[in-house]
Amino acid sequence: MSGENNIVRFERHGQQQRHDPMRSMKQLSAAAVERAMKLQDVMLRAMAKRITWFQAAEILGISCRQMQRWKTRFEHEGYEGLYDRRRGIPSPKRVPLETVETVLRLYREQYFDFNVRHFHEKLSSEHNIELSYTWVKQALQGAGLVKTRRKRGKHRKRRPRRPLPGMLLHIDASQHRWFCDDRGTTCW
Repeated sequence: MSGENNIVRFERHGQQQRHDPMRSMKQLSAAAVERAMKLQDVMLRAMAKRITWFQAAEILGISCRQMQRWKTRFEHEGYEGLYDRRRGIPSPKRVPLETVETVLRLYREQYFDFNVRHFHEKLSSEHNIELSYTWVKQALQGAGLVKTRRKRGKHRKRRPRRPLPGMLLHIDASQHRWFCDDRGTTCW
């Protein structure tokens, strides 16, 4: 029996991809295995009717519809179906390496004296490179071409707590004598 029989082919974002359960088992992190075990535990309790499917969805923090999807996948694929299929597959939103290199080269060679905002505008208007401002800023900061902004300090300094509850510090700058007793000269 060859390992090729276990490979599941599926299409995502117009590209055919392979999902090999045996390969994914080997490279799963401890967190992924722990998550799959938690999913299995909750699903088995729901299948044994100790809890409802709605309660199982609440425990896992997902919607009822997503819980139905997990249940179907668990019934068809078993424990292997509980692993995240996105692992090992690069994000479809990932910016190509050539574009990253072009952006960094343009900033180094041509726009070194621009701030990030103006550089972002030039990228879209003159070079037809449509990227988000945040992505451009993070790429330039990651390459060390732009300094990261200092974090702001705390807005207020907190006063130290008083030793007893309800105790307050009273400060009065007036020159008027408020008390008519032995605290200095008498009133009038």
